[in-house]
Amino acid sequence: MRILVTGGAGFIGSALCRHLVADLGVGVVNVDKLTYAANLASLAPIADDPLYHFVEADICDARAMADVFRRHEPDGIIHLAAESHVDRSIGSPGEFLQTNIFGTATLLEATRAYLDRAPAATRDTFRFLHVSTDEVYGSLGEDGLFHEETAYDPSSPYSASKAASDHLVRAWHRTYGVPALISNCSNNYGPYHFPEKLIPLVILNALEGKPIDVYGDGLNVRDWLHVEDHARALFLALTRGRPGEKYNIGGRNERTNLAVVQRICALLDEQRGGSAPHERLIRFVTDRPGHDQRYAIDPTKTERDLGWRALESFETGIEKTVRWYLDRRDWWEPIRNGVYRGQRLGLLEGAD
Repeated sequence: MRILVTGGAGFIGSALCRHLVADLGVGVVNVDKLTYAANLASLAPIADDPLYHFVEADICDARAMADVFRRHEPDGIIHLAAESHVDRSIGSPGEFLQTNIFGTATLLEATRAYLDRAPAATRDTFRFLHVSTDEVYGSLGEDGLFHEETAYDPSSPYSASKAASDHLVRAWHRTYGVPALISNCSNNYGPYHFPEKLIPLVILNALEGKPIDVYGDGLNVRDWLHVEDHARALFLALTRGRPGEKYNIGGRNERTNLAVVQRICALLDEQRGGSAPHERLIRFVTDRPGHDQRYAIDPTKTERDLGWRALESFETGIEKTVRWYLDRRDWWEPIRNGVYRGQRLGLLEGAD
């Protein structure tokens, strides 16, 4: 089996590639543009494995995508390539529209052309899994969960671009018969996470004695999913899921942002006591524009239909994650000294 993974040098994509090759013995063709958040060092554990092949290419490049299909003849696609940081989408929405919408359309067309000339056996078993986000659903109140039938109500340029790409995938399935399905996941965390996102940013700022910014009152709620649990779910969705269906993937681990930050500080106090208490570094800052109040996924369909369960609780997962960043300065220090130094992103002009 050979799977085409787009965005495989990113956070979730690299976890998926490592799982496919190292755990399952599945062949992988990783297509990645190598933008600022991509990191080939995240793939070092499998880089020399004969099952793994890397192609540097942009999913918006129709000729390059056609060449990938022609040369590698994949048995399925897990499409992760995307601009993904909400704060960056506020300042630079055009990049999100280009990659997330036009790039997905280009990949769908390349898939359609590939299947049109593929043998019947390939057409019968091929699947296109589009990996999306729970942010397409908008914000929940104090109660309730996102279900696969929840209406879309995106709040940010990022989530709007992902909602649009979801609609494209469904349209290509219904109009052209592309055997596509969609997964919508909750917030991921774990090792090899680019440190612009909340959890790695808090860990590294705390380690360096820098302020830990908490947006607004810190009571916005997210449902946390360990990235290795997500990787397992994606392979099961590709191989057991049904074309035309959606699958919500969540960890059943709701926490306020403030509670997440405080737990990280407590773990650092235990493991790096010399700088304790790390909570003294917390400061409350101007909220993010359009900041959704609460996300929470109901993963019942995924659990029932795909036979998947999250193995990590938030407590076990966050402890492993903090320990990983303490042990892997070699991975994150070049990033902090180069493309991203921990500054705040996503402020509108004139905001504090």
